[in-house]
Amino acid sequence: MREAVRTDGRRPLSAPAAPAGDAAAATEDGAAAETAATPTVGPLFYTAQGDDPAHGCTASVVHSGAGDLIATAAHCVYMDGFRTDLAFVPGYEDGAAPYGVWVPTSIDIAPEWAEDRDPDYDVAFLRVRPVEGDTPLERVTGAAPIRFGPPAKAGARVVGYPNDTERPVACRGTTEAESRTQLRFPCEGLLNGTSGSPFLADGGALVGVLGGKDEGGDEETSYSAYFGDAVEALYRRATKGTSGSR
Repeated sequence: MREAVRTDGRRPLSAPAAPAGDAAAATEDGAAAETAATPTVGPLFYTAQGDDPAHGCTASVVHSGAGDLIATAAHCVYMDGFRTDLAFVPGYEDGAAPYGVWVPTSIDIAPEWAEDRDPDYDVAFLRVRPVEGDTPLERVTGAAPIRFGPPAKAGARVVGYPNDTERPVACRGTTEAESRTQLRFPCEGLLNGTSGSPFLADGGALVGVLGGKDEGGDEETSYSAYFGDAVEALYRRATKGTSGSR
C-alpha cells in the first residue's frame, strides 16, 4: 500500500470539522463534477490486488468519542464474509495520501445485511488506526457529525471517488424519500467506486451513505439506507466496541 500512495508527513493535528458539506464551485446541481479533495473523505483501497491496489469504494470520517470512526456501505466491506484487505486514504488525490493511510481494527454491520443483503441495512462503521503513528484519525482530518432521523427531503452534497479517477467528484442536490427506509438522490455521474460516499446535509452532517437499493443505484440516481433507529443502533454498537463486529 505504501507503494500505491505517497505520504509526505505533513498531516495536521486538527482540521475543519466537516468541509465536505459546504457548497463548492466545482459541483453542479444534478450532475457530478470533479472537486477538490477534502480531509474527511477518501477512497477505500483493496490491498490484496497486488503491487498496485485499486480503490473500489468511498468512505468518510464520522465523529465518535474515540475519534477513529469511518462510515461506508456494508457491501463495500462484507461480501460473503468480511474483507481483510481494506485501507482508507482520506484526502487522496493523484496518488498522494496527505493524511496518511488507515486500516480497520473493527468493522460493524447489521446481521440483516450479513444474512440477507437487506438493502435497508447497507451501512458499515469501521474503527481504524494509522499505518504509521498513533494519533486518532479525527485529530488528523476532522470529522462530520452524524444525524439520525433526518428529513427525507433536504439539500445534500455527495462526494466520492469513481474507480477510474484519482480525484473526487461531488454533486449537490436534494434527497427524497424512495420509501420509508430508503433515500433517493437524483444525480448523473456518480459512477462505480462512489459506493459508500457520504450524503452530507447542508451544514456538513452525515445523513446517509451511497448504497441501499440496488447497492447504490445507477448512473442517474443514487440511494442510501435511511439513517433511522437501525443505523443509530449500529453506530452506538460500533462506538462502544461491543459484540457484533469483526
